[in-house]
Amino acid sequence: MAPNPDFILKDVNILGALNDKTRHILSKDAAVFLALLHRTFNERRKALLQRRVIRQQELDKGNLLDFLPETKHIRDDDTWKGAPPAPGLVDRRVEITGPTDRKMVVNALNADVWTYMADFEDSSAPTWDNMINGQLNLYDAIRRQIDFKQGDKEYKLRTDRTLPTLIARARGWHLEEKHFTVDGEPISGSLFDFGLYFFNNAHELVKRGYGPYFYLPKMESHLEARLWNDVFNVAQDYIGMRRGTIRATVLIETITAAFEMDEIIYELRDHSSGLNCGRWDYIFSTIKRFRQNPNFVLPDRSSVTMTVPFMDAYVKLLIKTCHRRGVHAMGGMAAQIPIKNDAAANDAAMANVRADKLREVRAGHDGTWVAHPALAKIASDIFNEFMPTPNQMHVRREDVHITANDLLNMNVPGKVTEDGIRKNLDIGLQYMEAWIRGVGCVPINFLMEDAATAEVSRSQLWQWARHQVQTAEGKRVTKDYALKLLREQAQKLAQKAPKGNKFHLAAKYFEGQVTGEDYAEFLTSLLYNEITNVGAPKSASKL
Repeated sequence: MAPNPDFILKDVNILGALNDKTRHILSKDAAVFLALLHRTFNERRKALLQRRVIRQQELDKGNLLDFLPETKHIRDDDTWKGAPPAPGLVDRRVEITGPTDRKMVVNALNADVWTYMADFEDSSAPTWDNMINGQLNLYDAIRRQIDFKQGDKEYKLRTDRTLPTLIARARGWHLEEKHFTVDGEPISGSLFDFGLYFFNNAHELVKRGYGPYFYLPKMESHLEARLWNDVFNVAQDYIGMRRGTIRATVLIETITAAFEMDEIIYELRDHSSGLNCGRWDYIFSTIKRFRQNPNFVLPDRSSVTMTVPFMDAYVKLLIKTCHRRGVHAMGGMAAQIPIKNDAAANDAAMANVRADKLREVRAGHDGTWVAHPALAKIASDIFNEFMPTPNQMHVRREDVHITANDLLNMNVPGKVTEDGIRKNLDIGLQYMEAWIRGVGCVPINFLMEDAATAEVSRSQLWQWARHQVQTAEGKRVTKDYALKLLREQAQKLAQKAPKGNKFHLAAKYFEGQVTGEDYAEFLTSLLYNEITNVGAPKSASKL
């Protein structure tokens, strides 16, 4: 006998506004499913987050990372593989990524790409409206009922070709959704995003010949992947779906996860669709985890390219690991956007995109990311020329032998400059100001910046102040110097911005992050209360 929904929904509350359309998404049955996920997995989630804290304490003592001795048998075993590619995921040579607002969803699905990663994470500021309406937009897109008008412009899904395969990216394990509480606690943002999307769409996606596909961000260990795998199994069992129908691609965007790639694929085996090089978050994580270690101080962000030793080693190991296990090795983001009214600058930017995609396909990647539809042709032309097959999992990269020292090789040429400091301040302030206004994806200097690039900027500033590095101009980066430049930049941006901007509020938060003293684990967690609009709790049993 099925349990009484009202009994399950006792002490389950919704603190965000709903309308007739979003009530259909967050139905009573969906709320029961979310409550089940929370009560089953939240204690494990919190324990794994505490494990991150303990690991950080060890690194702060000067310890380094290495491959885990207790999982050596998994790495050494050649017999196990990940799942074969699922329908719609055999060929992923160009993926477009972006937030889940209605206009973006239509434009992304109309782009000349193979898949669209609809993002509830780094390119979305998690206001309640963004999250719940994003779920509604994907629900409508899957059912081909998303067409809409905005002023005189009409947005319609194209009908002349097969649309890109949809992949949803849920928030990371560290984030919460304060507008949905269970037993007095906010639900995990990960479980909320995954749970609503899966519950509402899994059967419909399978009926249409695909499946519920996900990107999983910010993981730091194979134990966190094991938690996701258990979530997947419980979810599939709950709705009567065959285990293994879900597929998930893991973003390797933390330095700790780079030492556990085999193990992460192993934990997700039947649900695995590969790994992705989340390059900006990876740089952020490397600085964050080793922020107290003077041997890990990096130069200006512009010097930390994909060809420096620690980044090159990470890419090579990821490709070799994925192809050994029969799953996709996805490349990173081309963040450039077209530069209008300056042909020379635009040509130079697009040349950089071509060079980056050529590096990826020659290294053995099976596909790549773009942030703007105009870059799709550049990326697809490169991959079509150098990868005529749907993927290149047959490229084993047996020539690659990566050690722990290779992954931690911080021999990065370049200097810290005042210009680099100011650019980091500019990016951090502009992104944080937009995020506080509910915008998670911001064009800055003709690059599409998201939370990951803002994190690199603020972590470098913290690191330089903490170790009081000397700039190329001979200036010591002290707390006072960092704050002086921050206030100058904030004032300049506030004066140029429209009335009612949030630059002074962004600067207030940023001041605590650039002095080498306090360090928030994530900017998004630091700022989250600024964008919550928690109302009076309404019992989910009344849905």
